[in-house]
Amino acid sequence: MIHNELSAKIIGCAIEVHRELGPGLLESIYEECLVHVLREQGLNVIVQQRVPLTFRGRVLSTPLRLDILVEDLIIVEVKAVETIHDIFLTTLLSYLRLSDKRLGLLINFHELRLVDGIRRVVNGLKEQ
Repeated sequence: MIHNELSAKIIGCAIEVHRELGPGLLESIYEECLVHVLREQGLNVIVQQRVPLTFRGRVLSTPLRLDILVEDLIIVEVKAVETIHDIFLTTLLSYLRLSDKRLGLLINFHELRLVDGIRRVVNGLKEQ
């Protein structure tokens, strides 16, 4: 499955979760429910994936921790905040670069309409 098809599937699953739960809950609740729906769709999902970091030849003691990694291709960062700040997008781009992934989705479940809370972040994705 290519990145764009997979991201559409992830977004569809997130919309399902949002329709059932609505806004106003904790990020951890949305994350757990989204993981459940993604797995129901037969997708390989890793939660809180640790990614070791190396700096100048030294492995750091603190790894990255990705909210959700789907099919080892797409990083999904779950938020439940009033406003998406640029730093959230910058952080996701850093996660993509440091884990050598090409596409990330930032999904903010705090929105009344979930589509208003979805941001795609790309890192050199060359897909049609």
